[in-house]
Amino acid sequence: MATIQVPCRFCNKTEHVRKHGTGHAGFTRFRCLECKRCFQLDYAYEACKPGVKDKIIEMAMNSSGVRETGRVLNVAYNTVLNTLKNCMCPMIPRGYIC
Repeated sequence: MATIQVPCRFCNKTEHVRKHGTGHAGFTRFRCLECKRCFQLDYAYEACKPGVKDKIIEMAMNSSGVRETGRVLNVAYNTVLNTLKNCMCPMIPRGYIC
């Protein structure tokens, strides 16, 4: 039986990562005992993957439209809107989207 060392997404340590059940879509969840956070290696939805929220904000800074951003990143445009509304980025004014 092969053992795979899974690094933590948050602290990058491998020795304290244990299985922690399954997510809603059936993917295996892991828990880091060092930083006490849970994560998955695979996600059913594109918007849940690491880095997608940062790409949404970056595309907004480069003046891409909401629908274009959703189409390029393969996420719903409502996800793009909610991400930009909840963004704490000082470059985007608070009432810019609404």
